[in-house]
Amino acid sequence: MDLQFNIGLANDYVSKSQIARVLTESWVKENIYCPNCGAPSIFEYENNKPVADFYCGSCDEDFELKSKNGNFASKIVDGAYSTMIERVLSANNPNFFFLTYNPKNWTVNNFAIIPRYFFTPEIIEKRKPLSSAAKRAGWVGCNINITKIPESGKIFFIKNSTMQNKDMVLDSWRRTFFLKDSALNSRGWTLDILNCLDKIKSVNFKLADVYAFEAQLQFKHPENKHVKDKIRQQLQVLRDKGLIEFISQGVYRKLRNECN
Repeated sequence: MDLQFNIGLANDYVSKSQIARVLTESWVKENIYCPNCGAPSIFEYENNKPVADFYCGSCDEDFELKSKNGNFASKIVDGAYSTMIERVLSANNPNFFFLTYNPKNWTVNNFAIIPRYFFTPEIIEKRKPLSSAAKRAGWVGCNINITKIPESGKIFFIKNSTMQNKDMVLDSWRRTFFLKDSALNSRGWTLDILNCLDKIKSVNFKLADVYAFEAQLQFKHPENKHVKDKIRQQLQVLRDKGLIEFISQGVYRKLRNECN
């Protein structure tokens, strides 16, 4: 995997945004494998498909690319708010590639994927409508707040200019693949518990440590009157799926992957 962009592709462009688009899209097409099935390459949609930029010819997974210069930000600017919410709630929401690069030497700093099943309406933030003086007056865009995505949902191919082992990337993907077919409500609970575990700094933790988030979880799920029961249920799910390990009565251990 070459971290250097093919800058010769930008010779016919003047706009910085166009140059970045051409270089980043070309780099992805030439270097990235499918994290779902491991196919050695992915393909670019030719006709600017509205919901995705790339696809895997082997397993049909779709991917959309977001790129920026510098480092990862806590929020990623996206398109129309209503369109993004509709996509998140649909069955054909693509997986998201996030790429950051150094514009001085046109090299990749970070490249990560967030599987589509980690996207919920909660992480899509509405921006202020464009002013009446704007060309698209009243248009409402959105930001993707990636701080609300559990760490297990951020899978790095390249981290701080260092390539990650392909087998580890594929394993990181498979660990949460069980969420793919989960209903939004049950998936939301699992993601909430994963976020709670991310806030617990130690690798080993107690059931009581997760119970400490009861009020927060109750606020998010007011319809559920048995939050502690739900916490125990979700910990069992995460244990069965290999994301945490049961140590002893009321004690668990996080099983992390280096690609997250």
